[in-house]
Amino acid sequence: MKNTSENKVHGPLAGIKVVEFAGIGPGPFCGMLLADMGAEVTLLERAGGTFASQLFGGGRKAVANRGKKSLCLDLKHPDSRALVFKLIKEADVLIEGFRPGVMERLGFGPDVCLQENPRLIYGRMTGWGQTGPLAPRSGHDANYAAIAGVLDTGRRHDGAPWAPPTLVGDMGGGGLMLAWGIACALIDVQRSGQGQVIDAAMCEGAAVLAHGLFNLEALGEWNGHCAIDSSAPFYDVYQCADGQWISVCPLEPQFYVTFIERLGLTNDPDFAGKQYDTTLWPTMKDRLTAIFKGSPRAHWDALFADTDDCVWPVLSMKEAQSHPHNLAREAFVEIAGVQQPAPAPRLSRTPGTIQSPPPLLGEHTRERLEALGLSGDEIARLVSIGAVREVVAPAS
Repeated sequence: MKNTSENKVHGPLAGIKVVEFAGIGPGPFCGMLLADMGAEVTLLERAGGTFASQLFGGGRKAVANRGKKSLCLDLKHPDSRALVFKLIKEADVLIEGFRPGVMERLGFGPDVCLQENPRLIYGRMTGWGQTGPLAPRSGHDANYAAIAGVLDTGRRHDGAPWAPPTLVGDMGGGGLMLAWGIACALIDVQRSGQGQVIDAAMCEGAAVLAHGLFNLEALGEWNGHCAIDSSAPFYDVYQCADGQWISVCPLEPQFYVTFIERLGLTNDPDFAGKQYDTTLWPTMKDRLTAIFKGSPRAHWDALFADTDDCVWPVLSMKEAQSHPHNLAREAFVEIAGVQQPAPAPRLSRTPGTIQSPPPLLGEHTRERLEALGLSGDEIARLVSIGAVREVVAPAS
């Protein structure tokens, strides 16, 4: 997939205007998803940046800000507030990720903004939602997944519960769900002419992502002997002789048959016809552990390369970027010297694209203000009184 930052903006959301109040995690991710699909995202940033810019790096390295325009201002300055309302009046979507009540205290709560722009879709991203006893409390990804009942499902069999950082609560349950809500609201506003408020809670989104596991729980199958909870020997990861890992998932019987055939276990009494004999699972797992430990990962990768046995190497992030499948699909791109995932999913007629590299703090202040109709003198005045901050990007 090409870096088409110099090309004409296209995508299914071309023409949609988004105002994003800078934050951390799921809010920026949601804005990135919209920008990748062609939306014009104006990022309202504070001088000095945010905790996100300190944690993940700011400027060109802030992958979540790709395709956005940075306008740096002081939200508490009266002249800046007037600029924000100008942006809101012409916007289709607003994204904010503060605790409940913060936007209201800043004077940009949903009631005020929807009065200014009745068609506005006001997206609110929090951990616990806008209401309920936990609403004002702080938290992070693993906390939201924990209260959703989802973190516990990520434990290795009889081990401590955990899950990949930021994926379940922040990004999947948070930013992705907010983007889905915004997409739905954008369709509705075309019919109704009315905007609305989206209350996206990471805790609830994490639970929705785990709907299939709740399904298994209701059936009584999430009981410590489930085929996909790492207790089964045929759905787990195994360490190889070189310290690398292989993922083994021949869940279906036909895949299991060819899996044990490749390992020379077709006539072994512990394996043949015993896939779902849970009394043998510990023995089977011990033996598979020893088998896979006997050769390096490349050996196992080659052994199963032409099968449907669902055996694949566990790649690092660096390795994933050069895997033949990912290269063929152009699943990763380099933007401003940073390797990163390409936009997804892929649309056949109006595909998404990365519009531009992540902006420097305040890089587009002048551009965005000129688009609002401000003159050069007025912009200079706003800079001089500290209402906005302008940064001139170095030549690339």
